[in-house]
Amino acid sequence: MCCLGALVAGGQEIEIALGPDEIGENQAWTITVTVKNGTLKSAENFPDITGFRKRGTSNQSQTTIINGQVSSQQSMVMTYTPTGQGTFTLPSFKMKVNDQIVSATGKKIKVGAPAQPQARDPFQSLFGRDPFDDMFGRESTEFVDVKEDALLALTTSQNEVFVGEGVGVTLSFLVSEDNRAPMQFHDLGNQLSTILKKLKPANCWEENFNIENIEGESIDINGKGYTQYKIYQATYYPLNTQPIVFPSVGLEMIKYKVAKNPSFFGQNRQEDFKTFYSKAKTVVVKDLPPHPLKGSVAVGNYRLAEKLSTPTAPTGMSVGYDFTLVGEGNVSAIEKPHVAKDTRFDFYEPNIRQSINREKGRVTGNKTFSYFIIPKEPGQYALGDFFQWIYFNTKTKTYDTLRSELALAVTGESQRNQAIESNDHGSFYDRLDSVSNTLHSTAGGRGGSTWLLVVLLALMAGTAALLIKK
Repeated sequence: MCCLGALVAGGQEIEIALGPDEIGENQAWTITVTVKNGTLKSAENFPDITGFRKRGTSNQSQTTIINGQVSSQQSMVMTYTPTGQGTFTLPSFKMKVNDQIVSATGKKIKVGAPAQPQARDPFQSLFGRDPFDDMFGRESTEFVDVKEDALLALTTSQNEVFVGEGVGVTLSFLVSEDNRAPMQFHDLGNQLSTILKKLKPANCWEENFNIENIEGESIDINGKGYTQYKIYQATYYPLNTQPIVFPSVGLEMIKYKVAKNPSFFGQNRQEDFKTFYSKAKTVVVKDLPPHPLKGSVAVGNYRLAEKLSTPTAPTGMSVGYDFTLVGEGNVSAIEKPHVAKDTRFDFYEPNIRQSINREKGRVTGNKTFSYFIIPKEPGQYALGDFFQWIYFNTKTKTYDTLRSELALAVTGESQRNQAIESNDHGSFYDRLDSVSNTLHSTAGGRGGSTWLLVVLLALMAGTAALLIKK
C-alpha cells in the first residue's frame, strides 16, 4: 500500500521512443510508449508505416527502490517488421495515451541487407537458457490461441424488393456472450474505406446512416445472446432490375493469445491478428407492374399533408398552398405533383424543401412543394381537380394516387381577359394599321452586295502583295 501511494503521488510522465535509424531486413523496429510514475491504461493510434507491417504489442513494467524512494514505469511496445529494403519515412504523428494526446516527431528509417546473427548469450551456452527468464517470466511464457466465438455478418432487411424500394443493409461484428477470446478493432477507418469500395453496388441510390461511434448492443439470434457492433448501415434503392450483389468482405481484428501459465510480473497476453469474412449476399429486384408512369413514379409508403393559406380569396390575389408528402422511401427522388393547367388559375412553379430522417434502420422524411396560386374566375373549386400525385405503394403492392382534399372559394369579378388587355405589345403592333401589307421582293437590291464583294477582293489582293514583298 505504501508503494502504491508513492506511485499515485508522483507526477505522471509520458514518453514516446522510436527505434534506430537503420536496421537489417531481418530485424524488427519498435515504437515504445512509456508512462513514468503512473499506470499505462491505454495507448491508441500507433501509426502505420509505409514499408512495414505491424506485428503486435508487448507490455513491460519496471519498479525501482533507491534509498526508500519508489519509482516505476510501464511501457507498451509496438513491433514493426520491414517488407523490403529501402529508406522509408515515418511522418510526425499523434497518439492517445491514457486519454491524453501526445505528439511525436517522425524520422527516416533505412532498411538494409539482413543482419548477421550475433554470438550466443553466455548464459544460454552455460545453462541452455537465461536464468533471469525464469525469475521474471521472460521468453519462457507460453501463449495459446483461444478459439473465438464471433463473426462478421452482413444482413439485409429484405431478400426481394421492387425497383425503387429500399433495402436496409447492416455490416456488424457479432461477439457471443460465451466468447472467451480477447479481441479489439484495428485501423477501422482505413479498413472500412476499403470494404465500402467493394460493398457499395453501382446500380443503387444510397442513404448512409453515418455511424460515428461504435457501441455494443445486446441482441438475441436463435436463442443465443450476442453483442452487436454495427460498423456500417445504409438503405439502398435499386435504380433498375439488376440484382443487388454484396460480395464477401474481410475485417482484420486484433486477437490476443493468452498466457498458458499467467504470472504476476510477466506478460499475460500476446497480440496477434485475425481476419473475419462475411458471407456474400444477393437481393433480387423485381420490376414494377405495368402502368403508363411506371418509369417515373416514386416507390414507398406515403401520405399527403396539405395547407392552404386561406380558404377564401378574391380574384387576382395570390394564395399559398403547401403540398407535403410524408412517409418512408427515397424522399430525395420524389418529383413534384402533376398540376392540371386551367384558364381559371395561374399556377407558379413551387418552392421545394425536404427533410430526411435515418434512424432505427428506416429512412423516413417529408418533401414540401409550396405553390402560389392566382385565381382569375369566381367560384367554388376543389383543389383535388388540379393537384394529384401518383406513386407505387410498397405496402399494398399497387399504384396509388394522392389528391388534395381542400377547397378554395373565389370571389370577385372575372379577370380571365385582364392579362391580355394590360400587356403592352410594343411598336410592332402599333404600326399594323398604318403600314401596307403588300409583299415586296428582296432580291432586287444586289448593288450593295456587289460593291461589298469588290472591296473584300481588293483587301485580299493587297494582303497577298504585302506578304509576297515581305
